[in-house]
Amino acid sequence: MKKIALLQALLLAGILALAGCGGGDAEVKSTITTTTMGQELQDLEESYKKGLLTEEEYKKARKAILKRYQ
Repeated sequence: MKKIALLQALLLAGILALAGCGGGDAEVKSTITTTTMGQELQDLEESYKKGLLTEEEYKKARKAILKRYQ
């Protein structure tokens, strides 16, 4: 019985020791998009029609959206 408890303690200690291994200075980037390309393009066009964007800003943003979904 003592051997089982000792093994469990060693196993737990090993798991906890490995849990701290996060890869050092590894930088993880994640992006979550909740809209579709079509919705983004529609919103962009609506902003342009309302005069919130110049034609140059509209074209640049449209190009960026299309590139992001390639």
